[in-house]
Parts: sequence; structure tokens; C-alpha cells
Amino acid sequence: MTEGWHGDEYLVIFSQEQSSVMAEKYQLARVLPGFLLVGLLGWDDFIVMRPDGVMLKLPTVPMNLVRASPYALPEQLASEPDERFTGKVKWYLKPLVFGGDAEADGNITWVSLDQHAQLVVWWNAQYRTAAGQG
Repeated sequence: MTEGWHGDEYLVIFSQEQSSVMAEKYQLARVLPGFLLVGLLGWDDFIVMRPDGVMLKLPTVPMNLVRASPYALPEQLASEPDERFTGKVKWYLKPLVFGGDAEADGNITWVSLDQHAQLVVWWNAQYRTAAGQG
């Protein structure tokens, strides 16, 4: 796994092995069958690759291709990982799509990648239920 800054975005790029493990934890195939999980962009978005090789970014919640946009990986990340964020993912206690406020005090916490995967799966299930997609 490679972590670091590119401009003002923090990237977490998974190795091939980590990609498979994390894709399973995030239940990526349930929503995006055949897609490859590349990493996280700025903690709020997935970086994924379609089966045809096109790379996209899309929100972790809701994990929905309608909200996807093209993305190209930077050629180089910062040479040193930022120790303040290594192994941590920023999480909104109330996700933005559910009315959470990115600027509100108390709406942000830091979680491990495993905790992030659990939260993403749970909140995406809530989103599908609220959208009538059960």
C-alpha cells in the first residue's frame, strides 16, 4: 500500500493483493461487478478501474456509478507518507449524502481501513434501502 499527498488530496493506493482483499471487505463486486479497487482518494472517494481499463473516482457512500467521474492516477505521490494519516481514514459520522456537514465540529472521526470498510458497507446498505433499492 502506498499513501501520500498529491497536491491537496491524500491518496491510498492498494497493491494488487490488497486490492482484492479490500474489494471483498468493501463488497465492491456487489455494486460494481468486474471492477478493480485501486485505492482511496481524499478519503471520500474510491479509485476504481472498469473492466475495460478506464479509471474512475466515485464516492464511497453512495457507491453508485451515476456519481463516478474519470480519474487518472498521478505519476508520483509525495516521497514520504504523512505519519499523521498513515493507516487512518477520515470518516464523517453522518455521511454527507445523509445531510452530514463536512465542516461541523464533531462530525469527523478517524478509523482504520477495516473499520472504514465496515462503515462503507453499512451506510451503502442504508442508502440502498432509503432509495428503495433494498
